[in-house]
Amino acid sequence: MPPPLPRSWRAIFQASFIDLVRPPGTNGELLQTKMMSAVTPEIDCKLIVALLQEQHPDLAELPVAFGALGWDNQMWRLGEDLAVRLPWCTDSAEELLLKEYALLPSLAPRLPLPIPVPQRLGRPSELFSRSWMVTTWIHGEPADREPAWLGDEAATTLARFLAALHHPAPQDAPISRDGRGGPLASIQAGFQNSLNEAAGRDLIPNVDKLRGIWEDAVAAPAWNGPPVWLHADLHPANVLTKDGNFSGIIDFGDMCAGDPACDLGSAWLLLPDGAMNHFLKCYSSDLDEATLRRARGWAVGKALTCLIIGDNGALGRKGGKTTWAPPARAALGRLAGPTP
Repeated sequence: MPPPLPRSWRAIFQASFIDLVRPPGTNGELLQTKMMSAVTPEIDCKLIVALLQEQHPDLAELPVAFGALGWDNQMWRLGEDLAVRLPWCTDSAEELLLKEYALLPSLAPRLPLPIPVPQRLGRPSELFSRSWMVTTWIHGEPADREPAWLGDEAATTLARFLAALHHPAPQDAPISRDGRGGPLASIQAGFQNSLNEAAGRDLIPNVDKLRGIWEDAVAAPAWNGPPVWLHADLHPANVLTKDGNFSGIIDFGDMCAGDPACDLGSAWLLLPDGAMNHFLKCYSSDLDEATLRRARGWAVGKALTCLIIGDNGALGRKGGKTTWAPPARAALGRLAGPTP
């Protein structure tokens, strides 16, 4: 199990990172440089077992099977209730993984849905030059493959989860790496690029409506409360379902402090038709209009991104995921009218 968390999340993050990049008897700066520039070796069952035998031999006899491939990490099932996560692609994957190790053990007990709870850390070694982690396995199917269909029940589940998560964050809480949870105006260029790209591919007929929703969101009064904890990457592939309802939330690598509207906007992507009003009432009885306007802006931006990624999948392009398109089309339809 992870060690008890100190009062500051950053203390354990820094301690873990220093310990990982500078194992006993090594030159920390040299190893860190090698880690950032190393080519990830082929990840397979043999490597997972070898890493466990090297560092966590008590787990090495559990069966190993491929689980999922994400933007930052590969997920391998370990027995029935555990998983091994290894950075495999992006330069930032290791930092995000260590952030999860620092934050999630203390967060999980107050959340009404299961999340992956870190159990063990793996050190960089000759077998694998980056840190890795053993976490709990969350059962369910990604919502981009098995959407939630129990309208009010799913809306209640999602609202209660976000209300429990959106507590004021400490002053040293992490800030998003790319503007998530901050002012929408700071990502104006990215939104415009997504809108132009989707329009150029004839994916959306209602460009002016979507632009209007975004402009209204940007013009809305800023969040005037304390920064709250955010998942910051809620989309259908990071939310699990079972029997029509949500069963777990995964991939907290982008967790940060900021405006709750960032997470609330994801509800348009995750909920079935007719469930939004119930979701908003369950989340808060006095949700202000400005936050709702900003949430709609975040929803449009997230949906456009997912729509393009889905279309990339249909076109056979690298990184494309065809299953991301249907929930994105549905979200845009709820926000501004039907898409093709």
